[in-house]
Amino acid sequence: MAARLAPDNVRRMHQSLHHLVADAPWNDEEMLAQVRREVLPAVEKHGPVVAWIVDDTGFPKQGRHSVGVARQYCGQVGKQDNCQVAVSLSVSTWNASLPIAWRLYLPEVWCQGDKRERAGVPEGIEFQTKPEIALQQIRKAVEQKVAAGVVLADAGYGNGTPFRSALTQLGLSYVVGIESSTTVWEPGQQPLPVPPRKPGRGATPTRLQRSADHQPVSVKQLALGLPPSAWKDIAWRPGSQETLRSRFAAVRVRPAHRDEKRTVPRSEEWLLIECPKKESAPTKYWLSTLAAQTSLKALVKIAKHRWIIERDYEELYYCVINS
Repeated sequence: MAARLAPDNVRRMHQSLHHLVADAPWNDEEMLAQVRREVLPAVEKHGPVVAWIVDDTGFPKQGRHSVGVARQYCGQVGKQDNCQVAVSLSVSTWNASLPIAWRLYLPEVWCQGDKRERAGVPEGIEFQTKPEIALQQIRKAVEQKVAAGVVLADAGYGNGTPFRSALTQLGLSYVVGIESSTTVWEPGQQPLPVPPRKPGRGATPTRLQRSADHQPVSVKQLALGLPPSAWKDIAWRPGSQETLRSRFAAVRVRPAHRDEKRTVPRSEEWLLIECPKKESAPTKYWLSTLAAQTSLKALVKIAKHRWIIERDYEELYYCVINS
């Protein structure tokens, strides 16, 4: 950057840029908002926004003093390692994406005591989980009236019922990854209704019921019990060598997490399942609040669209290690 801005005085420009980033007062959120105002209209000329993509990425570090650095999962190396992690929200068309929010994830140890003081972490910043950070970014985007899209996220976010519920409350549809142990009611089933009050037996019951022979199942159990006719071969985009395709099934289910404490059943959603031909069991699962009439091909296409952020992160990581 310094060489492009001041090719005849690179050293001095580098020092100025370093001062701007490290010491000068500036608002990163306002900078990203200005980038969005300038870049997004140009991106939308080639197609509308179709997705808001939540993700996080790690930056490997050798030392211990960079703010937020800790031994934690680092996606760039695919394992636990010493790194910083940032949570991002990007808006995406089918062909391009643009990050509109970035936030450094601070492990709890960085939000208290000596580490906080030495690093100069502002007092107003408290510990937040990654899903909490993502929801804060999403709420801000809704407030700013950013062109809406389907929210996409992996199981690190989608497995949490509070995260999914908050998206629904914000009026946003989602396709989010979940773990194979997530429980749902099979198609056509739901919790038992609230029982009537028995005369002389206390307060009127208000919560849904389960019984020994009426229980939800894990999504893996449900998937393994589907008939062969439920699975379809679907292609979703061209790959570097051949068209990407796999076997998928989709059924309408009701998420079951702690619904015995609710008074009404949760609404039906799509459960999308992937089981590649060479695998003996399903490998990926998603829940989605897209409309009931959404086709299987459309579900697969949007669920797989998270690849665009993974590509962006690879390019970002390449720039970081080569800078």
